[in-house]
Amino acid sequence: MAQDADPQHVAAATPAAGRDWTQAAAEDVVRHVATDPDRGLSAAEAAGRLGAYGPNELATAPPEPGWRRFLRQFTDPLIYLLLAAVAVSLLVWAVEGAAGVPVDAAVISVIVVFNAVLGHVQEARAADAVAALQDLTAVTVSVVRDGRTERVPATDLVPGDLLVLAEGDSVGADARLLSASSLQVAEAALTGESVPVTKSTAVLEAAVPLGDRVNMVFKGTAVTQGVGRAVVTATGMDTEMGHIAALLAGTEREPTPLTRELDGIGRTLGIAVVVIAVVVMAAIAFTSGVSSLQDAVDVLLVGVSLAVAAVPEGLPAVLSVVLSLGVQAMSRRHAIVKDLASVETLGSASVICSDKTGTLTRNEMTMLKVRSSSGESHVTGVGYAPGGEVLLEGTPLLENDPELDLREEDIVVLAGGTLASDAEVRQDEDGHWVVVGDPTEAAFVVAERKAGLSGMREARFERVAEVPFTSERKMMSVIVDDRDHTDPGAPADAGWPGAGRPVLVAKGAPDVLLRHCTRVRTGLEVAPLTEADRAAVAADVESMSREALRTLAVAYRPLTVLEYAGAVGPDGAFDAGAGLALEQDLIFVGTVGIIDPPRSEVAEAVAQARRAGIRVVMITGDHPATALRIAQDLGIAHAGQGAVTGPELDALDAAQLRAAARRATVFARVAPEHKLRIVEALQAEGHVVAMTGDGVNDAPALKKADIGVAMGITGTEVSKEAAAMILTDDDFTTIVAAVRQGRVIFGNVRKFLRYLLSSNTGEVLTMFLGVLLAGFLGLAGHDDGIVVPLLATQILWINLITDSGPALAMGVDPEAEDVMAGPPRGVRDRVVDGRMWAGILWTGLVMAVVTLFAIDLHLPGGLVEGAETVEVARTAAFTTLVFAQLFNALNSRSETVSAFHRLFTNGWLWAAIAFGAVTQVLVVHLPLLQGAFGTAALGWDQWLACLALASGVLWSGELRKVVLRARAA
Repeated sequence: MAQDADPQHVAAATPAAGRDWTQAAAEDVVRHVATDPDRGLSAAEAAGRLGAYGPNELATAPPEPGWRRFLRQFTDPLIYLLLAAVAVSLLVWAVEGAAGVPVDAAVISVIVVFNAVLGHVQEARAADAVAALQDLTAVTVSVVRDGRTERVPATDLVPGDLLVLAEGDSVGADARLLSASSLQVAEAALTGESVPVTKSTAVLEAAVPLGDRVNMVFKGTAVTQGVGRAVVTATGMDTEMGHIAALLAGTEREPTPLTRELDGIGRTLGIAVVVIAVVVMAAIAFTSGVSSLQDAVDVLLVGVSLAVAAVPEGLPAVLSVVLSLGVQAMSRRHAIVKDLASVETLGSASVICSDKTGTLTRNEMTMLKVRSSSGESHVTGVGYAPGGEVLLEGTPLLENDPELDLREEDIVVLAGGTLASDAEVRQDEDGHWVVVGDPTEAAFVVAERKAGLSGMREARFERVAEVPFTSERKMMSVIVDDRDHTDPGAPADAGWPGAGRPVLVAKGAPDVLLRHCTRVRTGLEVAPLTEADRAAVAADVESMSREALRTLAVAYRPLTVLEYAGAVGPDGAFDAGAGLALEQDLIFVGTVGIIDPPRSEVAEAVAQARRAGIRVVMITGDHPATALRIAQDLGIAHAGQGAVTGPELDALDAAQLRAAARRATVFARVAPEHKLRIVEALQAEGHVVAMTGDGVNDAPALKKADIGVAMGITGTEVSKEAAAMILTDDDFTTIVAAVRQGRVIFGNVRKFLRYLLSSNTGEVLTMFLGVLLAGFLGLAGHDDGIVVPLLATQILWINLITDSGPALAMGVDPEAEDVMAGPPRGVRDRVVDGRMWAGILWTGLVMAVVTLFAIDLHLPGGLVEGAETVEVARTAAFTTLVFAQLFNALNSRSETVSAFHRLFTNGWLWAAIAFGAVTQVLVVHLPLLQGAFGTAALGWDQWLACLALASGVLWSGELRKVVLRARAA
């Protein structure tokens, strides 16, 4: 169980917390945390400190209970309006004697509960999907306690514990190194650095960024090579990961644009309902007078009817269903959306801020070039899979002329680099190629397999001894047994374990390795290494560095058995310290260029994003040169463009940072705080920001962004928790597909909002004008009471039965045109803008006019003399309004395009229209429904009149679209 987020449960600060131990000697750190550098803590002392400082865990907020998630579905302005309508309906029902069932209140309540259940179920499914991604295996670490090495849960680590680090181990806490041998640690999850960091125990002279603290190891990272010991200086929330978690806890998640807009619409409708209801009830009271309780109830009923007419009861449920369908579509595209409204937010994204390592790149170090004295070769294929070739002028390595110098040099470089490597590359149970060890060394192993040299090398050479890599030496050497050659002068008792001749093979930084070389190999020949040769190697390194390639060189020297024997200790074992003397007079062979390559599919995704008006920004903790190279390869940055670094960001004030955010597309060597500031600066510039990432260092920015997108495979649990969406395939192209889906959904949301709001406007105007113009329409003077054009139950029928089907169908309307061909909508652009409101009012007015004319047509008196009862006239008005809204469904698919364009592309819409028409026939002619909804049977001539009047909505809409198209021409 993680620590409770409440301050009273957070462990006290560890004794070394908050101090930079990189500039302190190891013995000073040991003394400060009161531990023994050889025996570690005693079990009793470790238990006491665990009780004092608390478990080595990050403070987390408790999971949201199901009941609270359910109640949260009711916190919406539209839901508040519906609940208010329920309350008023119940009040009227109680005043009238509580007879029968309060139909209005019951129906609205069912809709509200249905909407809450739908939202709760979808969020619960998303939470379950996220939980399924989590690695449930508890991390254990090796520590020395009471002088014995033992495995303990990482949660039990305390300050002063002595960590024992080895290849493959997870680092359980922040610790100062006491010893390190060839120790390399992968810190990409924390810093964004794609290459493992070589560690040492040396005291640093000045404070440095997190990624350069080479004498420290940090919680949440992993050892890729070597061994070491370190004393724990910080646990839990005092670790660097804990600092990020605290930053994350203080970051508020931004509401989505759709949520903000619908909240605004809800508030507007709420005000409109109150104003209209008060005006109409005051007008009735003024003109008709209220002299009895029944009169007051009648006036209140009018107010309830207006409220029911003004609120689109089906909107919350329709919106939830449409967004849920969008979530399901996203899941089929390998994206888990944790929040329904986030589906639409991606469609509004104007900037995608992406981490580099593992998101834009494969996080698989790959060799691209081999350079030697005879020229350059190219390595094809990316990643750890052995697919690809080593090409010499376009021809695979082993297919070249055996006499070709470059061929022989490449063989030695690739085989030698693999011999001097500890990495293993193998397939896991799922068929994926994975690395155990240093990813950079794995690049040699993979390139050798691509060249087809592995079998030859294994048959000829066997590794015997090693002079390990250290950060000070920046090189490593191995002694191998060359079975193809022998040392004829070797004495039988020299202690050489091999059957052939010993050969030293070295790999390291080119400038370092050159200092140990006196000769150079060209083809099968060896010649003295001249100053011109050294300059040529330096030029090769400079050229590849400009391409952001990491360079390593390979050299070798045949040894005599007696030379090897000189490095053998008294115990008969090879002494690596004595072996250092063998690293001289080496033969330089060549240099390789290695990079974490970009994902092949990302460049096209970036191009699609740019075509859609979306800017892609890289934010990484990696080196600027590497970041720029990847950015240029992917089309994120252009040639000559620079990167803004973390130290440069520190020097910028808020205005300068916003200016930098406007122009820069690459931010490198940044800390978590920088990522958060960049996202905030972009949001301040009016952008809707999508932030992608997979590391712990990405989490605060993921939470702050309008929509955070975490990687499901390589992503840390902290990043997944902070994000609103998780990519289960870690594919950047999925984001672009999600943007397209989001834009389609947004367009469809606008369609059904246009439809529902114009339909409700028609109902409100029908009620409003019908009451005010009752005398002109023949509605006055019936039964000495107030006669309304429509009953509240009839309006509910329209809103929930007639309107919901077409609205849902419009929610899945197919993409009509390339939604990625235009820019994203601005953050200040409204979902329902001014032109759309004008169309809504126009359509609503036409609906009200044709509906009220249907009443006038059937009632005696008014403008047109009729002879029917109020029930028949009201039924005709009810039917006219229903079919007017069904015609409006065809109109609402576009603001400007004719309803007859692509008329039959949405089969669901026609099914909904047919359902609405059939159910209207039933509610008019079935006796059971007639009693419930106050309808009367209509004749064929009356049905035709209602249909003719209702079609006026379609024709008026077409006329408006002609005008709008003419204005735009």
